[in-house]
Amino acid sequence: MAKIYYARVDEFWRKEEKHAYLDEKQHRGNIEWQEIKPDAKHNWLTEGMHDEFEAFLALGTKEAKRSKSTNSEVLFGSYGRGISTSRDDWVYSFDRASLEKKVVALVDNYNSEVARLSRAGKVTDFDSFVRDATSFLKWTDRLKDALRLGQSLTFNSSQIRRSCYRPFTKQIVYFDSLLIHRRYQQHLFFPSVQTEEENLAICLSDKGSRSPFSALLVNAIPELHLCASTDTFQCFPFYTYNEDGTNRRENITDWALEQFRSHYKSKSITKWDIFHYVYALLHHPLYRERYAANLKRELPRIPFAPHFKAFVDVGKRLAEIHVGYEQLPEYPLEKIEAPNKVLDWRVERMKLSKDKGSLIYNDFLTLSGIPPEVFEYRLGNRSALDWIIDQYQVSTDKRSGIRNDPNRDDDPQYIVRLIGQVITVSLETVSLVKSLAHLPLVTDD
Repeated sequence: MAKIYYARVDEFWRKEEKHAYLDEKQHRGNIEWQEIKPDAKHNWLTEGMHDEFEAFLALGTKEAKRSKSTNSEVLFGSYGRGISTSRDDWVYSFDRASLEKKVVALVDNYNSEVARLSRAGKVTDFDSFVRDATSFLKWTDRLKDALRLGQSLTFNSSQIRRSCYRPFTKQIVYFDSLLIHRRYQQHLFFPSVQTEEENLAICLSDKGSRSPFSALLVNAIPELHLCASTDTFQCFPFYTYNEDGTNRRENITDWALEQFRSHYKSKSITKWDIFHYVYALLHHPLYRERYAANLKRELPRIPFAPHFKAFVDVGKRLAEIHVGYEQLPEYPLEKIEAPNKVLDWRVERMKLSKDKGSLIYNDFLTLSGIPPEVFEYRLGNRSALDWIIDQYQVSTDKRSGIRNDPNRDDDPQYIVRLIGQVITVSLETVSLVKSLAHLPLVTDD
C-alpha cells in the first residue's frame, strides 16, 4: 500500500526564505518528512483539528437543505452564499439614480444584441458575434444562453434593492434573476423590500477560506465576498420565504429547538434565543482560536456551552449594533479643519495617519482621536474601520470606465457620521467579545 509523506515550512515565509531553505537542504533526503493518513472525512492535513468538533451540532448540511424538513438534525434548515453578479460595476451603486441609468443602458445594449442576432439568422461563431467590450456589456454564460434563446430584458425599478456589499457598507443592487449571475438562495431569504424589515442572516466564512474566520449579521442581500475579497461567505437566515415574499417560515429547525430545550431544561427557550446564542458563540475568541483548523475544513458546529442566557444576551446586543449601526451615536472624534480651505464634506480617498490615530478625510478635514482598540474588531484581514476607508472612496472601474461615488448630495455628512458610528460599533464589539472570553465553551468536569 502506498504511503504519503508531508513536510511544510512557515506559511508566512517570503519567497527568499523558501529559496534559502531549499538551498540549505539541497536534497529531499535532508528534509524531515512526516507520514500522514486521512481522517474519517478523507482530510489528509489534520494538524490543529480537534475531534470533539464533530460531536457539536451541525449549523447546516446540504442534505438537510435538500430535504426541506423542519425536523432535520441541524440548526438551520437552509443556507446559501451571498450573491455573485459577475458585473458589480454595472448592477451595484451607492446612488439610485446612477444605478437606474446604468441598468437601463445595460438592458438596452443587451436587447440591441438580441435584435442584431435575430437579423443575422444562423450564427456559427457565437462568441465572435457578440460585442464583448466591457464598456458596452459584461457577458456571462447565462446571459449568452438567454441571447441564444432570443430572451429580451425589461427594466423593472422594483428590482432595485439594498445590499450589504462589505462590512457596514450598504449599496443598492439591481436584483434581477438574469443580470445577477448567481443569486444562490438570497431570493428566498430577502425576496422583497418588506422582508428586510423582519429578517436577519448570519453570514460567515465558508470552508476553505484563507482569511481568518468572520461572522457578520445582515438585514439585506449580502454579496458573495462580504468580509474578504477572495473568500466566499455562507448565510444562515432566521426566516425563509417563497420567491414572491409569501409563506414566511422559521429556518431554525424544530429538532434544534427541542435539543436546546432538553439540554438546558427550559421550555422557555425560543428560536430567536438560539439564533442569538449562535451569533455570540461564533464571536467567542476561544472558539475561533481552538477550532480555527476545523473551521477551514467545514462549516461551524455549535457546542452546548454553559451560561446559555449570557451568550444570548451578548448575541442579541451584537445583533443590535451590527445591524443598527446607522442609529448609534458617533464616537466623539476631534474634527480638525484646514485653515484657508473651503468647507467640504466630499471624500475622494481617505487614509490613516502612520500612527492610525487620525484619519485624513480630505484636504479640508482630518478626524483625530481614534482609539487603538478600534482595530481589534476585525472582519477577515481588515478592521471594520479599514473596510470603511477601503469602500468609501470614489472609484472608476478600469475595464468598463463606470464610476461609483459614495458621496451623498442629500446627506453630505453621512460618511463622517458613519466613521464615528463604526468606531462606536467596534469599541462595543471588542468589549462584548472580551466579556465572552470569560464564558467557558464546555462544562468543567
